[in-house]
Amino acid sequence: MSKKLEENGLWESSRIIIPEHKEAYLKLMRDRQRRGKPELDDQEVQLIEQALIESYNSRKPVSVTVFSPFDDTVMTGVVTSINTARREVKLFRGEDDFSWIKLEDIISAG
Repeated sequence: MSKKLEENGLWESSRIIIPEHKEAYLKLMRDRQRRGKPELDDQEVQLIEQALIESYNSRKPVSVTVFSPFDDTVMTGVVTSINTARREVKLFRGEDDFSWIKLEDIISAG
C-alpha cells in the first residue's frame, strides 16, 4: 500500500486538501462514532426513579449514569430537588457543585 495512506500521510502528502476539508472529514468520522440512546423498559425506569426518590428522602448519595452520544457520564451525589413539571432532578455533588439532570437522560442509578 502507498505511504500516503499510512498514519497521517494522506493529509501531509496531498496538496489539494485544505484545512476546512480536513476538519469536515474529522467531524464526519466523530459523528459516525455517535451512539443511539438505549431504550429502557418500564421496570428499569421504575428502579431508577425508586433510587432517586430514596436518595431524596434519606439524603444518601446515589450514582447515576447519564447518557451522552459519545461517552456516558457517571455522577455521584445526593438528590436535593425533584422537579416533576420539567422531569429533572437536582444532584448535589459538593459545596456549590450541583447539576440539573433530565430523567430521560439517566440510563441507570444505584
